[in-house]
This record gives sequence, C-alpha cells and structure tokens, in this order.
Amino acid sequence: MTQITLLDGGMGQELIHRAGDRPTPLWSTQVMIDHPGMVAEVHRDFTAAGATIATTNTYAIHRDRLVGTDMDDQFNTLIDRALTEARDSNAPRLAGAIGPLVASYRPDLHPDPDTAIPLYAEVAGLLAPTCDLLICETVASLDHARSVLVGASQAGKPVWLALTVDDRDGTKLRSGEPVQDILPIASGKAAAILINCSAPEAIPAALAILSQGALPFGAYANGFQRITEEFLQTRPTVADLQVRHDLTPATYADHVMAWIDAGATIVGGCCEVGPAHIAEIARRLIAAGHTLAKP
Repeated sequence: MTQITLLDGGMGQELIHRAGDRPTPLWSTQVMIDHPGMVAEVHRDFTAAGATIATTNTYAIHRDRLVGTDMDDQFNTLIDRALTEARDSNAPRLAGAIGPLVASYRPDLHPDPDTAIPLYAEVAGLLAPTCDLLICETVASLDHARSVLVGASQAGKPVWLALTVDDRDGTKLRSGEPVQDILPIASGKAAAILINCSAPEAIPAALAILSQGALPFGAYANGFQRITEEFLQTRPTVADLQVRHDLTPATYADHVMAWIDAGATIVGGCCEVGPAHIAEIARRLIAAGHTLAKP
C-alpha cells in the first residue's frame, strides 16, 4: 500500500485543555512560561499515539505578535524554549512551525513582502538548525504564500506549505483567491503542499486541486464549528470559537482515510484534534495496510 507521514494534532488547544488556564491571544506561548514541560508532554503523547513528526510550538512566536505584551522582549527565549521542549519529546522528526504574521485567517492584515519576507526568514533561520523541515501554516492568501516561501526557503531546509481554505468552499483560500493559483507559486519552492486549519468537509475539494500538481500533498483539519466574526477581531482568543462535538476520533479518521484514498500522503490534525484522534488514524492506517513513514 502507501507510505503515509502522520503528523501530530493541535498543540494550542491541547495545552489549554491540560493547563486549565483562561485563553489569551498568546495562549500556547504563555504556557511555556507558566507550565514548563507541558509542551514536551503533549509532544510525547502525540508521538506515543503514532505521529511520526512533532510540530514545534512556534506558530505564534513572531516579533509583531509579541509587541504590547509582557513577552515583547523574549522572542529568542521563547523560540529556544519551544525547540528544547520539542527535542525533549524524542519524536522521530521535528517540523518547525511558522504561523502567519499579525493574525490567523486575516489575509487583509498580512504585511507587504518587503516587511514579511525578512521576518519569516528570521524565524526560519532560528528553527532550521534543530528541525528536519519547516512547515508554513495557515497560509490564507497568495501573497502570504509568496512571502513565507521566499523567507523560509532561505534557511536551507525542506519547506511544506499549509493552506487554510474557505470552510464552505474548499476551492478558495480564505482570501477568496483560487487554490488553483497556489500551484505555480509552490512549484520549485515547497517540498509538499497541504491544507490545514479548515473544516474537514472543505478539504476534499482542495485536495482535488492539489492532486493536479507535482508535489506530495495532504491535509490536517480543525475541529471548530466555524471561524466566527468575533475571532477575526484584534487579538482574539479561542474563547470565541465553538468546538465540534461530532468530530470524534472515529469520525475524524473517516475523513482522513478518504483523503488518503484521494491521494494524500501527509495527514494529521490541527486545532481540537488530540492524541486519541491521532491514535485512531494510526490504527486505521495500519489496518488498511499502509506504513507510517519514519526517518
């Protein structure tokens, strides 16, 4: 059968559930200060569930996101902490996460290329010595894709591009631009192209488009009911989002196996997808005769 790369699940939401703290705009970052070791614990649990890659807890660590917070002078320290906790997990491979500048799901706020590219390159350069690859997550527009690919590719590690699509129409990025237009942008710069942090029901339409390109492709969905208007305001928190209670490990694994049937070779989970979901996916993959890709 097929060799499948199994990513981990959603770090930020898992940390909130375990810490029991009130969400803040930098909830997953603050946890490393308030609860040292918890990130490594989550990494280990995902690895024990079957994930073959641990994604570093660096999604929200950007200089612009730290401005005006108590952590605005701790950029390098926070990256170092995240990398240390990832190394402590003993995961087979590490993927350095690079989230969007400014805010998630807001392509209208994304900086111009002259501003964005050096910022992405700085983060990539700090992650690359420890990580096996870089994964640029929740890319919501063509401009965002261009900038993050140029910046991340300067670090000399394979770069995976993960797009977020419209929850009602998977043929469109959250910017409204066609997913189809990503293919020439990713060609020659990305080593794989994925769909992330989108409703699982929107992903098949996006994968049908990605399958037309030459790159390995896959997906990892979120477990939110929808991205609310409140969440799209300044400095949102996950308190503005509602969890889908119907997305059980078995139900989510059904979606994932359908993506694999459509040609996906890289799968996992995003927000609200926990170790139990990853364990069920691993079980289904093995039962179907697939093998889990390891270094």
